[in-house]
Amino acid sequence: MKSSCTLLLGLTLGFLSSFAKKPNVLFILIDDMGWKDLGNEGSAFYESPHVDRIAKEGMKFTRGYATCQVCSPSRASIVTGKYPTNHGITTWIGDRSGEAWRGANRHDSHLPPEYERNLRASEITLAEAMKDAGYKTFFAGKWHLGSKGSWPTDHGFEINKGGWDVGGPRGGFFSPWQNPNLESGPAGESLTLRLGRETAEFIEAHKDRPFLAYLSFYTVHGPIQTTQALWKKYRDKAEKMGLAKERFLFDRRLNVRQVQDCPIYAGMIELMDDAIGTVLDKLDEHGLDENTIVCFTSDNGGVSSGDAYATSNLPLRGGKGRQWEGGIREPFYLKAPGITRPGSTSDTPVSGIDWYPTLLELCGVPIPTKQKVDGVSLVPLLKGGKIGYRPLYWHYPHYGNQGGEPSSMIMEGDWKLIHYHEDGRDELYHLGRDQAEQKDLIARESKRAGQMRKRLDAWLKETKAKFPSKDERHDPAKRSSRWKSIETTGKQRLEKQHAGFLKADYKPNKDWWGSSAKD
Repeated sequence: MKSSCTLLLGLTLGFLSSFAKKPNVLFILIDDMGWKDLGNEGSAFYESPHVDRIAKEGMKFTRGYATCQVCSPSRASIVTGKYPTNHGITTWIGDRSGEAWRGANRHDSHLPPEYERNLRASEITLAEAMKDAGYKTFFAGKWHLGSKGSWPTDHGFEINKGGWDVGGPRGGFFSPWQNPNLESGPAGESLTLRLGRETAEFIEAHKDRPFLAYLSFYTVHGPIQTTQALWKKYRDKAEKMGLAKERFLFDRRLNVRQVQDCPIYAGMIELMDDAIGTVLDKLDEHGLDENTIVCFTSDNGGVSSGDAYATSNLPLRGGKGRQWEGGIREPFYLKAPGITRPGSTSDTPVSGIDWYPTLLELCGVPIPTKQKVDGVSLVPLLKGGKIGYRPLYWHYPHYGNQGGEPSSMIMEGDWKLIHYHEDGRDELYHLGRDQAEQKDLIARESKRAGQMRKRLDAWLKETKAKFPSKDERHDPAKRSSRWKSIETTGKQRLEKQHAGFLKADYKPNKDWWGSSAKD
């Protein structure tokens, strides 16, 4: 009895001492990182000791989700606490809509709806709420939530290092890059490491007052680029692990990577991890690790099809842009000193909408009365308790560059229903028994599916969701021909290209090979 009381007293005192003053927040957001792209998530190929440390020292949510399978909607959800249907950004900003979609030459059956192309000024963002509560606010990296007039400094961030309109690193990942809000460094400087240093310097300069440091990397988004030393390290590692004869499998609309062995992508993950290590070391240096909440997540699944075809999300199906688990399930870690038990996990499904209310509660900041959030605070889970039962929703009425189909989803516990807007069909999966989403149970569980569909339809109506419209000029034969070409000659090209990355004499693009960032 005495030991139990002593332990309880120690935990209580630890909580009080850790948060005797307002806690700092370090929020780390990776672009396009898949659920299995980290060592602590089971990857045998990628190396991520600093990120693994965050998971080890805090709580890992094994069913953490982005609110969309592409970037801008998910990013807007994090800073607003709202589903994409409620903040209005339902696809990546810059994507085509309406009749302009025909210009993509994919011969699709529907035309995607219009969407918000700037984060609304009326949204009270996480940064604005924290700034009003006395926090110094800092942003570094990818923004992609609007054009000039809707940049980070227009939404509560006092300092902005590199956030602007675009979703990728213009000019590449090594200096000189093309970014109006981040001056290029010496030739060959790593953009990823630079963003880590900028964040560490901000922490150094503001260590004596509460801060929100939002580190939003451009990596591991394409173009995939790394250094010669890291390419060789992972090329040799892949060879020792045994090279695959085939890497791709056609799944419905595109070829999908089945193997983690791209040495360029692995090098990008190591550089990202090193940059995060720089920031964590700065917290340690000043003893701020005991009073800093550290968050880590991604905006959508890893790119297994489309773009650079860089990684595999197995055992999850699909990846970025697609409606299956590989497109939306993310690394989702939160360390709150004095609250989270190191090494703890939660299998409760949580979403990007939950970051906003969770962080404000941890910081003792009330949710602004004018900001209607869809998320819930995860603090009870962080303390080892529970949150109320709730469904989670997704709505993506667009076509992903990575093979995604216009669809909406509802998840209730282990049950996930996908509704497709092209032909009105539904799919039903039980994720506890089939996380790879290979067994459609729609026929066997028709009653359950019907009930879930009714709740999904009600939510779509309540949130005034927009839908794609039929394209009267659609030519089914042309679309089928395109898919067949992708499955045959397209697969052959991919296999040759990705096998080439692992050849000893591989020579990449000259504008990034000469970097000495890790040499």
